[in-house]
Amino acid sequence: MNRWERIEGTPFPFGATWLATEQAFNFSIYSKHGESIRLLLYSQSDLVHPCFEYEFDYLKNKSGPTWHCRVPISQAPDAYYYAYHVDGPAPEPGFNWHNFDAAKILLDPYAKNVFFPEDFSHDAACQPGSNAGKAPLGVLPSKLHFSGKPHDKPLRHGSDLVIYEMHVRGFTRHPSSAIAEAKHGTFLGIVEKIPYLVDLGVTAVELMPVFQFDPQDDNYWGYMPLNFFAPHHGYSTDPNASHQQDEFRKMVKALHQAGIEIILDVVFNHTCEGDHHGPTYSFKGIDSSTFYMTSGNPDAPFANYSGTGNTLHTANRAVRRSIIDSLRYWDTEMCVDGFRFDLASIFTRSTDGSIDLDDPPVISQIGTDVELTDCRLIAEPWDAGGAFQLGQKFPGQRWMQWNARYRDTLQQFVRGDRGLIGDLMQRLYGSDDLFPDDRMHAYQPPLSVNYVTSHDGWTLYDLVSYTEKRNWANGHDNQDGADEYSSNCGWEGDEGAPETVVQLRKQQVKNFACLLMLSNGTPMFRMGDEFMQTQQGNNNPYNQDNETSWLDWDLLHTNADVFRFFQRMIAFRKQHPSISRSRFWRDDVKWYGAEHAVDLSAPSQQLAFCLHGGSQNDDDIYVIINAADTPVEFGIHEGQAGDWTRVVDTGRQSPDDFWDASDDRVNIVTYPASARSVVVLLRSGLLRSGKHTNEIANDSD
Repeated sequence: MNRWERIEGTPFPFGATWLATEQAFNFSIYSKHGESIRLLLYSQSDLVHPCFEYEFDYLKNKSGPTWHCRVPISQAPDAYYYAYHVDGPAPEPGFNWHNFDAAKILLDPYAKNVFFPEDFSHDAACQPGSNAGKAPLGVLPSKLHFSGKPHDKPLRHGSDLVIYEMHVRGFTRHPSSAIAEAKHGTFLGIVEKIPYLVDLGVTAVELMPVFQFDPQDDNYWGYMPLNFFAPHHGYSTDPNASHQQDEFRKMVKALHQAGIEIILDVVFNHTCEGDHHGPTYSFKGIDSSTFYMTSGNPDAPFANYSGTGNTLHTANRAVRRSIIDSLRYWDTEMCVDGFRFDLASIFTRSTDGSIDLDDPPVISQIGTDVELTDCRLIAEPWDAGGAFQLGQKFPGQRWMQWNARYRDTLQQFVRGDRGLIGDLMQRLYGSDDLFPDDRMHAYQPPLSVNYVTSHDGWTLYDLVSYTEKRNWANGHDNQDGADEYSSNCGWEGDEGAPETVVQLRKQQVKNFACLLMLSNGTPMFRMGDEFMQTQQGNNNPYNQDNETSWLDWDLLHTNADVFRFFQRMIAFRKQHPSISRSRFWRDDVKWYGAEHAVDLSAPSQQLAFCLHGGSQNDDDIYVIINAADTPVEFGIHEGQAGDWTRVVDTGRQSPDDFWDASDDRVNIVTYPASARSVVVLLRSGLLRSGKHTNEIANDSD
């Protein structure tokens, strides 16, 4: 070991590092504008008075903008937690808006585990002066519990990829989850439910944010991160025992063993520190003008393209490095398979807030990082400042994207809006208008993440049960939440709904599920949609850590028929690779209407198509879609009478909505589609090649 390093420490890696051979810690923290930094180590018995302090000397402990030191464990044998004091210049005019407070206890941005003292106080962090004993602390790395890596290589599904969006706590917090109480709402609670996920058929879970967030911030969803490296302590079976990493890894290992990918919803566009009235926990007190975009306005110094009070300064090289380091950590150490980036369009914003679509540095770095090559990257391609970059507009060439156009078209069409046939064809086909596969662009349909609902809006059941939001409990006078294309099927809400309305709602839910699984691209749906989970009309329960948001597993039994339909539609999609392709359908699809030609007129609500599976060694699939509130007789415009067998008819009640057997043959060349229904017919490759029913029977004799 270099003698200088033993004395002065090293600038890399950032954070706290345990050097077992030296029995010492290396500490490294970035602060370009900081003028005085003090390291604070705490024992478990005294969280107010440090058991060891180290004053950094810029002549010895600073390399460029990075401060570093080396502390032998013999100098602080009782140390368990750590933090910093950082002091620097006062706020300056223009864009150097500093927020230094020499008395504040500051969390290391690279802490891998965060501890909250019993007297932790959000309010104390919002006030000037000391918050000793009330501030979050980093746990020293030698105190963390690890049981080894879950897997060395990520999973990678192809045509069978089906994403299930899930909130860690909400998935198993409800008493009806039927797991041990200690595991309610935890990483290990998910492990208990893996057999259910396998039975449903999903092949990837997308976890809403698991980064540590402020437990007093009234934010259940977790989209207000405090730190980019530490798993949220509340998702551990013992939040104070520093087992978060270990239990997260156990979850990853169990999911991988079941063949399920794990994708993290990550928030690198803002933090929980908010605007100039918000708390100072970490970034703001360490080097505010490095970590956050500033406005130049002293009355509102933080730029707000995230809608949450601040915007991470991702154009800054130090911030970009912290993002890359975080992604590498979750990829290599925690072994996740991919990331979904919240408000990813903020990555395209330059220091002054303008948009750079040519080569935004952070997107370029993520896309070219060798260690992230095999990671699945998914963008939410917009931000709260008005940027909307869906499809080829988003500069991440290999990034998948949440397709909001798909969501809007499907919501409108299924509820009965007219004039959408052309747009519906585009969405089912894979949205090549947004993801063109011409020679210049060569986009592919799996880049389109198709969804009808997500955490950010109504559940699928509420989408067909409410026309008015019921968000009063959120505390914003019912003015919050997205405006979606819902329909209550003739009755607002649940109370007193007639049986005919209940059945229509089930039928509409099945229509959504059916079309989602029949679309080229990557399907995603939110937890509980498969058994009609409700939030009682609240379409923005970001702060509702209660039964409004917790998954009610009793509904699985109440709506077993809907679960059965979802389960079989997922299986059907996976059994027919002709649906989900790496390329667009092109000449393999033929479009029809109720009559032979597609009706693209404004009043039209009918569409049919035949997807030929020969090029994929698959069967042919004929789909009939009637969004009108009256029955329509459709011609079957390919094959002969008796060629097709019926697989799905959402106009019929369970179990006749989905046939497991293949002998329900359609012996005429028309099909009576019920009002608001989707029908799926199947023709085997033998029939396509010219052999008909009697020939196949003779071949089998």
